[in-house]
Amino acid sequence: MVPADFRALIQRFYQLQSERVETYQLFEEGHEAYLRTGPHYDFDHYRQLVHEVTQAFSGISKEVLELKERLNREFDRPDLSEHIENLQSKEKQKLELTAKLQLVRQQAQDHPEDEDCQEKIRDIKHEIIKNKEALSEIMQDFKKGSHKQNGLSEIAEKGCMVSSL
Repeated sequence: MVPADFRALIQRFYQLQSERVETYQLFEEGHEAYLRTGPHYDFDHYRQLVHEVTQAFSGISKEVLELKERLNREFDRPDLSEHIENLQSKEKQKLELTAKLQLVRQQAQDHPEDEDCQEKIRDIKHEIIKNKEALSEIMQDFKKGSHKQNGLSEIAEKGCMVSSL
């Protein structure tokens, strides 16, 4: 039988990952709306969006790190803690790539004649795809590791998500 606390912790981890997916979707939708305001961009609204997204990601990361510590301390699961540490690193990289992509998309919109921008967009998108593949692998490893406690497959099936751009 799976301890209720462990089960709840794993379920919360998957909920947080779902929140990340939703936050990325909002970030992307907000950036698309921002680009539609060009060439006289509504930077104030975009800046507010960036602030809100930053706060959301920060809160998610803080809670994920707390879960990581609990997995280690309360359940003696350094394997799962390591997966979370790897995940956090890849999530940070993904956010950096996403911000970089948004800047280059604006440059491409402002300078449609600049072929270099289109190449940069393709390169960054390729990096994001590789990052998402790594995130998926980490999530699969986490899922397998959490099953060592048995009975968690339905939680993992519902929550194992990697966002898309």
